[in-house]
Parts: sequence; C-alpha cells; structure tokens
Amino acid sequence: MPALPAPRAALLALALLLLTLTALPARAGLIRDPDIEHSLARLAAPILTAAGLSPARVRILVINDSKLNAFVADSAHIFIHSGLILKAESADQLQAVIAHEAAHIANSHIARRMANARNARNVSLLGLMLSAAAAVAGEGQLAGGLAAGTASSAQRVFFAHTRAEEAAADQSGARYLAAAGVDPHAAVEILDIFRGQEALSVSRQDPYNRTHPLTNDRYRAMQAYAAGYKPKTGGDPTAAYWFARAQGKLSAFIRAPDWTLRRLDASATPDIKLMREAIAYHRKPDAARATKTIAAAVAQRPDDAFLRELQGQILLESRRPAEAVAAYARAVDMRPSDPLILGAYGRALLALDNADGNVRALRVLEKARARDAASPSILRDLGQAYARAGRPAMASLAVAERYALLGRFDDAAIHARRAAGQLPNGSPARIRADDILRAAGKS
Repeated sequence: MPALPAPRAALLALALLLLTLTALPARAGLIRDPDIEHSLARLAAPILTAAGLSPARVRILVINDSKLNAFVADSAHIFIHSGLILKAESADQLQAVIAHEAAHIANSHIARRMANARNARNVSLLGLMLSAAAAVAGEGQLAGGLAAGTASSAQRVFFAHTRAEEAAADQSGARYLAAAGVDPHAAVEILDIFRGQEALSVSRQDPYNRTHPLTNDRYRAMQAYAAGYKPKTGGDPTAAYWFARAQGKLSAFIRAPDWTLRRLDASATPDIKLMREAIAYHRKPDAARATKTIAAAVAQRPDDAFLRELQGQILLESRRPAEAVAAYARAVDMRPSDPLILGAYGRALLALDNADGNVRALRVLEKARARDAASPSILRDLGQAYARAGRPAMASLAVAERYALLGRFDDAAIHARRAAGQLPNGSPARIRADDILRAAGKS
C-alpha cells in the first residue's frame, strides 16, 4: 500500500499506541504530569540502557486506572496503570515492571502486531484506532460506539503476550535488572502480587493477568532466574527518592486530601512531605495554606523546576495568574524543552487576558505543540491563542486536531474544512487540515 502522508501516519501511530484504552471507562485517561514523568524516566534510564534501548526515545506514561497493569504498545512507550505504581512497595519493584516491559520491546514481541497495523487498509479500522485516543485526555467521551464489541479482541491481537514471550521477557528482564544494579528478586515480589488471579473470574482479574499470563511454571522459573543473581544489599537512594516522589505526588492527586494529610509523616523526605501537603490543601480547597506550603517546598529546592511548575498550577487555579506566570517562567528557565511545562506556562499567559500575554502565550504554545502534538490541552489553548491573535484558520486547525485526537471526527471535519478553506494550498497547515478530512471520510 502507498505510504500514508506524514500527518496521517502520525495520527495512526498515536491511535495504535492507545488502542487498548478503548476498553477503559471514558473517564480514564493518561495522567500527564511533568514531575511524575521525569521521576519515572529517572527510574527507567538504567534499565533501558541495560536493555540496549535509548532512555531518550522510550517514554513511561501513566494511565489513570486503579486496576493493576502495565504494557507496551510500540517500541517507544511503556504504559503503567496508576494502581500498579501505588501498589509497588519499592523502587526496585517498579523497575522490575519496567524491565519486563522493556524486554518485550527489546525482544521485538510487538513488531508483528505493528506490521499488521501499518498494513491495515480498512478505513473503519483507522477510525477505531483513532477513537481510542478519546480516553487519553480524560476529557470528552469515546466516539459513539466505535470501539464497542471490538476492544477485547483488539487487546488480544495487539497486547496479549504468549507464554513463550512472557518467559523470554522474564529472563531478559532479570538480566537487565542485574546489569543495572537492581535486585532481580523484586521481579518475584511483583509476580507475588498477581499470584492466584488465574483462579478468579475474568471480570475480577486485573488486566495484567489477562495480557501477561501467569502460571506456576512461570513463577518458579522467575524464582530461578532471580536466584542466579546475588541479592543486592541496601538500595539506590536516588532511585528510592524518585520512586517516593512519583508515588507521593500521584497519591496526593488521586487519594482524598484527608487521606494524604493523615499520612504526611510517612513521606520519604521533607520536600516530598511539603509537596503532598500542598496538593492536599489545594484540593480541599484551602488556597492560603496550599500556596504557603508549596512556597516552603520551593524554598527547600529552589532549583527544582517541577516544584515551580506545581507552584504555578496552584497559583493559577487559585486565580492568581500573574504570580502563576512568574512561577512557570522560572520552571521554563530550568526546563526549556519540557512540553508540559511550556503548555502550562502558555495557559497561564492566556489567563492574564492582555495583549502582551496573548502574544507570549502563542509563541510558547507553538513550542509546546512542536514537542508534543498529542496533548489535547495544549491544542485547546493553542486554538484560543490563535483566535486572540486574529488567525482564525490556524485556530480552526488546532480545534480540528484536538477533536481528531479525541476521536470526534464529525466535529473535527467541521473545523478542518473551515481551516482548509482559508489556508494556502500545499502549506503544512493545509496538508494537516486535508489529512483530518481524509481520516474523517469527509474529503
């Protein structure tokens, strides 16, 4: 089949990555937080390097779902459910999960599935894949019924591993852990969490058990692999810190504020304690105590871009946009290429609601989109920035791209047609608009 145009190929690749999300509740989606993603990247880096993979090219993303699962969808993304991150008891255990999924990538277990998807000609299949992205942003609803009745079979085709693949991934994962200086016995501890689930009805099993078949033979083999390595004494304090930070921030945003406040003394470090406390007060909401507490956390780590980003979020959502802009600006100074921080900075600039803020917001949001074209929130704010700048065609295109990402193709087509009617033929923006119309079957 002829190669897909680049923008359409990008949409197809994105949708394939997220195909499994069609089986999630509509409110489930990706948790996009720069601090959590950075923490997980720090934990993953030595594992990925040991697996012969580039830490700069493989991203660890979090799905907002309390069920326990982790999976790979292509060679560049590892997805982990929030429930599994919160269930893990140590950095080693979470690294064991990452090592196992990295082994599926390194051992090319998904190559055949990806090849099948790339060769797919069926337009309805393309629509199904793209509708999966509706779950990603945690906003909007899944495209009406597109995925109904097909999600479970799609999962089996693309994400269910064979027993042979699981055995190979277990063995490779143990080797990666040992090479990275992580105790492979943590992999046995993770399997202990899932033991006995095969006796439950399918509806009661965690998704991990359905996509990663666990048998007694596999468990015993994993014990043997781990026994071949000398257990590590102590632990890596750096890994422990980033694990505690990711888990602490995630739990503070997911659990009830009072739950967090009762457990502050269990925080691993003073700065993590203050971060969790600030989030809890922000969510109660108690703006005065939240802003005071996050300021104390920033004072402890003044060069921490992610605490500055959280400070900006708390200030912005407390209706103090000018102060939020200052906090985000400091974060951008420290992490100028982080698209999520750039996107949040652009949102704060728009909230100033003045000419200078609008001009700066557009510039910042264009940078954010160039680094992460799959963020509906960035596209939403970018559309607003283009509209304020008097560029209706580009505003319509940004809205169309956001709707396409959410699987709302009728709405996407309306705005893409509006954009196409005003954009020059052959321009990159016009190509993107035409591509959305083709994907929506409206060309």
